[in-house]
Amino acid sequence: MAPVPPSSRDDYVEFRQITTRWMDNDIYGHMNNVVHYSLFDTAVNGWLIEKGLLDPGTSDSFGLVVETGCRYFAEMKFPDVINAGLRVAKLGTSSVRFEIGLFRNDETTASAEGFFVHVYVDRDSRRPSPIEGDRRGAFEKLMRG
Repeated sequence: MAPVPPSSRDDYVEFRQITTRWMDNDIYGHMNNVVHYSLFDTAVNGWLIEKGLLDPGTSDSFGLVVETGCRYFAEMKFPDVINAGLRVAKLGTSSVRFEIGLFRNDETTASAEGFFVHVYVDRDSRRPSPIEGDRRGAFEKLMRG
């Protein structure tokens, strides 16, 4: 099976800019792989909060991560600026698959790409909750054409 090449910026619907930190570099002089997942989380949850779709302390429902993954293509390091591209690949009744591309500085090809599958649950029961209304509409706008 041939490897899948990295995506370009044109493959993503919306972007969030995140600056790297001194502590993101590891002993090998590049960003440690665990930082990629933190950037994914920051991009997705920052977008949700900015759009008024999530208040971590009070929202009646929120997404729990049930699956995640990452493919690495090129090194990133401090003091790079990361442009995190966002898109929704699949939207179900109570689940959504976010895909995130991390683009180093002004590069047009992703240095890393990952995904999160969130299942939306009721805050109190922790049982699946349907994705509806403004949240569903916002997710649909992030779907790639």
